[in-house]
Amino acid sequence: MTDLTGKRAIVSGASMGIGRGVAVELAKAGAQVVINYRSHPEEADQVVAECEAAGSRAFKVRADFAIQAEIEKLVEESADLMGGVDILVSNAVYSDRHLFLEADLAEFRKTIDVSMWGAFHFLRSGCQKMVDAGQGGNVVVISSPHAHMAMPGSMAYNMAKAANDQMARTAACELARDRIRVNIIHPGWTDTPGERKFFTEETLQREGAKLPFGRLGRIDEIGRGVVFLCDPGSEYITGSTITIDGGIQLPWREMYRVEEKV
Repeated sequence: MTDLTGKRAIVSGASMGIGRGVAVELAKAGAQVVINYRSHPEEADQVVAECEAAGSRAFKVRADFAIQAEIEKLVEESADLMGGVDILVSNAVYSDRHLFLEADLAEFRKTIDVSMWGAFHFLRSGCQKMVDAGQGGNVVVISSPHAHMAMPGSMAYNMAKAANDQMARTAACELARDRIRVNIIHPGWTDTPGERKFFTEETLQREGAKLPFGRLGRIDEIGRGVVFLCDPGSEYITGSTITIDGGIQLPWREMYRVEEKV
């Protein structure tokens, strides 16, 4: 079992979905956790309660990741609440889906502002705290296969996630001397409330059953990936990408070629 007792984590976008799963798994491993949220305070309270039920201290702090000043305030307030910062999990995201020729540019910009610039300001503010403390630290950027897969209808999100990956790898290089490790997780198609923005429940169940493992991913599975990367035993891992997608990026559709010959 990973023991993160004494570690202090901030998880952005943690009131729902993957962020929620990450926060709870960090708490189960012993870390104190700040639950960042923007517009779901009741859900944030529920995550705080789950973390406390796991035996860890937890707090909720509101910040809009489209606004730099609020992100910087989040880091300051979190450091005050916990006495410092050891772990950052960059998860806050916004996405809208339209063909780029038809996209509402206000929504397009919001996706970039939250998913790219928000991630950058969070990384910069949080890592400065770690550097000043001189005790190393861990950053995990929740990115996406969209970083390298040109998914139609998602240009702004694709752009933001590609930037997230390069941001994380560059930071890993620059912060290695400070013993701050920066890694990336690419979740696959994961069962989250956010997916209901784009798909019906029927579609999620039907299409999930077609995936290699016969289901969508779970938020706790992504959370355990974060815990693994923050484990002191993983101290030689930095600048790396872990894919947690149940094989969705493998050429699994081509199995019919083999199966027809058997």
